[in-house]
Amino acid sequence: MKSAERLMDRFLNQHIKNGRLIVSYPSGLKRTYGDKSKSVRARLKRLPLNQLRNPTMFIGESYMSGNLQIAEDKLDAFFRLMANNPANSSSVKMIQKLPKRSGNSYKKQRHQISHHYDIGNDYYKLWLDKSLTYSCAYFHKLTDSLEKAQMQKIEHLLKKLQLKRGQNLLDIGSGWGTLAVTAAKQYGVKALGITLSQEQFEASQKLAKRSGVADLVEFKLMNYQDLPDSEQYDRIISVGMFEHVGRGNHDIYFKKVRSLLKDDGISVLHCITDMTDKEASPWIDKYIFPGGYLPTVYNIEKLLVANRFWSIDREELWQHYTRTLDIWRNRHTAHKQEIIKMYDETFYRMRDFWLAGSAAAFRYGDVGLDQFIFTKNKPEPGKWPLTREYLYSSNKL
Repeated sequence: MKSAERLMDRFLNQHIKNGRLIVSYPSGLKRTYGDKSKSVRARLKRLPLNQLRNPTMFIGESYMSGNLQIAEDKLDAFFRLMANNPANSSSVKMIQKLPKRSGNSYKKQRHQISHHYDIGNDYYKLWLDKSLTYSCAYFHKLTDSLEKAQMQKIEHLLKKLQLKRGQNLLDIGSGWGTLAVTAAKQYGVKALGITLSQEQFEASQKLAKRSGVADLVEFKLMNYQDLPDSEQYDRIISVGMFEHVGRGNHDIYFKKVRSLLKDDGISVLHCITDMTDKEASPWIDKYIFPGGYLPTVYNIEKLLVANRFWSIDREELWQHYTRTLDIWRNRHTAHKQEIIKMYDETFYRMRDFWLAGSAAAFRYGDVGLDQFIFTKNKPEPGKWPLTREYLYSSNKL
């Protein structure tokens, strides 16, 4: 057994206690770790010592390259095994070298968003729903189609905003434009959607025109920090954008929202959260979401208080994102050959590994999906619904 194999063997022997992992090493040696549970099998074609500097990066990059071989339909079981055996102080330490983080600043944000979203709308059309809604769907029943669940999510969020005809809505991180267009069509509000993605911007403009609401909905390619404070909005929403704001930048976001929201305004924030305050995976940071960071619920609520917002409601929807990601991955897998033809097999494996890992993070890990409702001032008694019934009624406020 070579030195790298000995190090990996020692680490896994002490680390894997719950579940069973069978590893085939490059030397031909096969080792079993853990208890007598159902096995997850992995094969390593190469194991250079210098690649063990960061285990998370090594696993992700090795799967992308085909060096680490795990059957696609066993990835969920692999991630469950990892979640059930978290690293702790008693584990044998691998050779540690933290990779350089992408960082997140105003100057970098356009490029970081482009890295993930400007890779071709035709790719996203293969596995998202027809509206290209790229965030957690909302299932009334587990049998709901993705298309239905995404529209239910948009309707659920719009009800939380308590929109009224003639109001103006700001959508920060407007994606492919469906929420802003739906708000205009259903509630008669004027909407401004902003994004840093060129492809999302162009598709959103076409959607507004095709939907007959170009007179009510405008899209701009810009950073939310550049919005003039002189523009005031009745309602402000952000769906799946806050994760891109970056560690240490969340106060900037809330200060900007406070400057833009009218005194009697309502704001809704829909974002992925983590139970504990920690850095993003270095593999995710490099290959999927450069500069991304998942805030904790505690830190968001603390920032709401610091910026004098009245925190009215928070809803946890982690189960809905698990279901969403399962459907996304099934669709992504169904189009495997088309995706490989568009890009290459490394790209396909990278995105498949990410989708499987993300679903597992919601299913087994510390990751959640939260919707926050907050106001600039505390509503007067009688001016806010007494219960959540308004969210589930077919009647508009």
